Amino acid sequence: MKSVAIRQLFPFLNWWPLVTRASLRADFMAGLTGAIIVLPQGVAFATIAGLPPQYGLYTAMVTPIVAALFGSSRHLISGPTTAISIVVFTAVSGHVAPGTPEFVQLALTLTFLAGVYQFAFGLARLGAVVNFVSHTVVIGFTAGAAILIATSQLKHVLGVPVPQGESFAHTWFDIVTEIGQTNLHVFGVAAVTVVITLVVRRWWPKLPSLLFGLIGGALVAIPLGGGEAGIPFVPAIPAHLPPLSLPDFSLSTIRMLAPEAFAVALLGLIEAVSIARSVAAKSHQRIDGNQEFVGQGMSNIVGSFFSSYAGSGSFTRSGINYAAGAQTPLSAIFAAVLLMLVVVLIAPLTAHLPVPAMGGVILIVAYNLIDFHHIGAILRTSRPESAIFLVTFLATLFLDLEFAIYLGVLLSLMLYLHQTSRPEVAVLAPDPVDGRHKLTDIESKPLRECPQLKLLRFDRSIYFGSVNYLQSRLDAVCESEGIRHILIDASRVNYIDMAGAEMLVLEAKRRQSRGGGLYFCGLKPSTWKSLAEQHAIKQIGPNAFFGHKSQAIAAIFRKLDKERCARCDARIFLECASVPRADAETSTA
Repeated sequence: MKSVAIRQLFPFLNWWPLVTRASLRADFMAGLTGAIIVLPQGVAFATIAGLPPQYGLYTAMVTPIVAALFGSSRHLISGPTTAISIVVFTAVSGHVAPGTPEFVQLALTLTFLAGVYQFAFGLARLGAVVNFVSHTVVIGFTAGAAILIATSQLKHVLGVPVPQGESFAHTWFDIVTEIGQTNLHVFGVAAVTVVITLVVRRWWPKLPSLLFGLIGGALVAIPLGGGEAGIPFVPAIPAHLPPLSLPDFSLSTIRMLAPEAFAVALLGLIEAVSIARSVAAKSHQRIDGNQEFVGQGMSNIVGSFFSSYAGSGSFTRSGINYAAGAQTPLSAIFAAVLLMLVVVLIAPLTAHLPVPAMGGVILIVAYNLIDFHHIGAILRTSRPESAIFLVTFLATLFLDLEFAIYLGVLLSLMLYLHQTSRPEVAVLAPDPVDGRHKLTDIESKPLRECPQLKLLRFDRSIYFGSVNYLQSRLDAVCESEGIRHILIDASRVNYIDMAGAEMLVLEAKRRQSRGGGLYFCGLKPSTWKSLAEQHAIKQIGPNAFFGHKSQAIAAIFRKLDKERCARCDARIFLECASVPRADAETSTA
């Protein structure tokens, strides 16, 4: 018992026994690959977030280590991401100017608050919450964020003046208005960066294409004239490890950033858990959502004190980490440590990195965020999902990003409630071809039904949201078909709340008053207990509940009108053979 508690407190003890000499070698090589890949990404993501470039690298150094030690995934790589970066920019830029010391401190405070939210969610065992957020919301938000990212970089790619902090529509208006002032030298550097990146990715996919693109853009900027030709350069990154930092803990700041921090926390958890589960499906590992919440929360809390802004799971780096042969979370730790060494050694060289080259790289990153395949599938196959996608997408472009996230989550819950409020009600009948007379859905196979006993199967939970729909279906059977006896197969009902129990009691008494009855079979122990605690079984009558369908049909058959049975041609039940047929004259009459 004590060892279990220790392992819950220090989850890295669960995978530490898997570390071997072979796994160390594999993890080191995967970490080396990850360090090379995250170098240009970290700089790009910090730029998107409105922070100095080094803060993206600091995040890639601190966040992966903490998340690896306290998360549950063996392959998830945490750190700066595009979606989180643009939410951070939008949230903080509404209060102070990007790039200023005040902006940096508010970004760190936002990171701390987001980590507290995530850590609290994990302790409260709310890991299943992300399951209620539609994947369509994530796709719509990511696509919208990608276009926002690309829009924010066009001024750097074209070299046209666009005021900082303008809305999506105003930015495009300024770009179209100023397009005639495009700096061809700036545009040339960005174009060469994009071409080199795409060529390397096409012909040498295992090489860090973004890094080669940045190097190519930097080399092209020299013969084009560099700064004299109006080509701006990225400020030199300090050649040291993440310095200590202190978020702003004033009550006014916390109150101001708390709503935005919740959106950052929610988006970060959705990203991290979705990516972890996606990779785990390939590696056959079981992911603990609650532990992943704790790991992400601690990584952001700790990171806020080491000059790191909000991070989450990275799909690109996590996928490459798995493909590179990583065996344990040590690969993430190796990647962070190796990145530290790289930054200390080559940080002064970043002063030769052209801003338009960074813009070209970010355009490619933004393009890769758009999931064209799934967007096409959504628009072709589902109107409700299409509506959710379009609303989330447009809200991301034209409204505050945190509001777009909340709106998408709200739409997901509404769609879920709508679907569960109209559970599938299958009409069953015995299959005469089957030797056991197996009850079969008549929609899958046309079968004759008994004119006195209706067999139904409820395929979802009976709760307050589905009560009206189920009641209308039962009324239709009674009123339009004139059937007074109904047997409900409840084997697929997982939950019955108080409203559902009251509805079943009401319908049972209504049929009993008309000489019929409402019967149940196949109740799960949990639903039986729920009905018993709400006194529904006592009110309906214990004789209305059966363990098996055959027992239920045999008992209900004794209550049917035998005169109608004698004249019936269906005779679908085995018990029907016990009732002699009426003679031809009686049948005619």
